[in-house]
Amino acid sequence: MGFKKNILLAGALAICALAAPVPDCDETPKAEATGSLTAANLIAISPATASCSGASFPDECADATQAATALNKAFSTYQITSKGEKAAIVAYELFESGDFKYKKNHFPGRPGQGTRMMAMPPYVEKYATSVAGAAAVAQAKATGGDAGLNAVLALVNGDDEKSFGSAAWFVSSVCSASVRAGLAAGTLDGWHTFLSDCVQTPADPTRDPAWTAAIATLQ
Repeated sequence: MGFKKNILLAGALAICALAAPVPDCDETPKAEATGSLTAANLIAISPATASCSGASFPDECADATQAATALNKAFSTYQITSKGEKAAIVAYELFESGDFKYKKNHFPGRPGQGTRMMAMPPYVEKYATSVAGAAAVAQAKATGGDAGLNAVLALVNGDDEKSFGSAAWFVSSVCSASVRAGLAAGTLDGWHTFLSDCVQTPADPTRDPAWTAAIATLQ
């Protein structure tokens, strides 16, 4: 089945010629996976992500292009596939990081709090352990006090992949199956339950516009 066609395409699709007993390989190149987040998506959700111009802490700011790349990697790593969960993660990080302008807590400046979801130090430590290893976390903590907390945060704030990956890790590792099902359903109630039951913060209506825009924008 498809043998003649596979011979003609042997140069580009040699693997197909070796697999004649199975269905033909897909010959259509895919620039990106279906449902991938784009910079244009993020700008549509929050126009402030278009650039880092005027950012108070330029070294912490990520524009929409950087953010989309890092978020897509996080979705793949933590197997976040539903539009509802992706929308919640985007909205959560947009709100907490001030449109991706911050990755540390500057107001009031709590030591050790950060990443794009502004995780509190206990969750930063758990996340750092998962991506950097227990030995690295122990070494970072060894300095003690605020310096130790900041050193652990630095383990997950050193690059976009880690700083943006925190919320996807959190959803996949901390939130209950029922909370995730509510997010996947793409309902406002599901979003609010995520905030109250998993993030453990009140369902503040000021958080809703980014989620509403993300649900409307993402495919």
